[in-house]
Amino acid sequence: MSHVSSQPAHGQSPLRTVQVLGGGSAGSSAHVRSLAAGLVARGVRVTVCAPTEVAHVYGFADVGAQHVTVPRSSDPGSVAALRLACADADLVHAHGLHAALRASLALSGRTTPLVVTWHTRSHAEGARAHLLRLLERRVARAASVVLGTSSDLVERARVRGARDARLAAVAFPAPRRPDTPEPTPTPGFEGDEGREGPEDPERLRHKALAELGAVDRPLLMAVGSLVKHRGYDTLLDAARTWRHLTPVPLVVIAGEGPERGALQRRIESEQLPVRLVGRRDDVPELLAAADVALLTSGGESRSILAQEALHARVPLVATDVGGIRELVGDAAELVPCGDAHALADAVTDLLSDPVRRDHLKERGATQAATWPTEDETVAQVLSVYDELTGTRPLG
Repeated sequence: MSHVSSQPAHGQSPLRTVQVLGGGSAGSSAHVRSLAAGLVARGVRVTVCAPTEVAHVYGFADVGAQHVTVPRSSDPGSVAALRLACADADLVHAHGLHAALRASLALSGRTTPLVVTWHTRSHAEGARAHLLRLLERRVARAASVVLGTSSDLVERARVRGARDARLAAVAFPAPRRPDTPEPTPTPGFEGDEGREGPEDPERLRHKALAELGAVDRPLLMAVGSLVKHRGYDTLLDAARTWRHLTPVPLVVIAGEGPERGALQRRIESEQLPVRLVGRRDDVPELLAAADVALLTSGGESRSILAQEALHARVPLVATDVGGIRELVGDAAELVPCGDAHALADAVTDLLSDPVRRDHLKERGATQAATWPTEDETVAQVLSVYDELTGTRPLG
């Protein structure tokens, strides 16, 4: 495909954009890094406003963007810092509801266009659910364009009053790890002398299985923060059924959150074959070692875990919620949300059917190939910027 370029015509200044991140979830942060790299390569000036720790992990400056430290939304100085950072921007692009709210406050009294990407659906109960609806309405109406990562989010933005809501092209960028420098070839050598080659994938898999205690048993892998809407109570209910299998599968959940204590107490009191391993920076390796990936959430849009599983050719069992069916097509086993029996049966059937697992691996690779590329993602965003600023990209 042709590359859309925003290189300025003679005498014109380059387009100046500010990307705003809130808490910096893995999905939105990786997306912003990928987007910043593509925009900078096309002649756009990019400033990323994000907490220092997020910038450290995702290295926005490494791809040519300027980083401005803006505290998390709970910090009272964040709006003032953001207003200053956006002072000379031609356009501001906020990622997530809280980032979008701060951006709209920072742009108060200005005519700078605001683009908002809704990466996922937020969850709240009781009085907080009412506040969430008010937040969504405020953000939807403040934005010039809302980009939703799944069709259900696009519809939600329209219901909340968005003037213009569209489906976002969001690529799955390569995972990035903190403090992991790019390998540098030794000057004067074209071979591999003086440095180790990549480890054998099967050795890495065995190493991961040994660490988790799953060498001679199936490994079921779930990833995500330990909060109510992730559906881990349903997962633990299903795990009771798997105790009767031979060998008994091991369920590993990577993530942290307020539900950890309650989940751990259930695991111990019911003697469930489940391990909570906390936050991990080796999730791709753990996932690649799994026999089945599990996504039990009560609401998902463009799930990172689902994308990682299909990319890694790991069979996926997921709840049929939000944008999951749209994302995975027929490349996963989908079960009703909150149905422990359906979840348990789907996993049991998969573990006993290697042909079906192989089929899902192939379907996963095929489905992943249909997702937008990073180049297509940047092209869509640039076209939106062009509409809102009147800049005519060349090329």
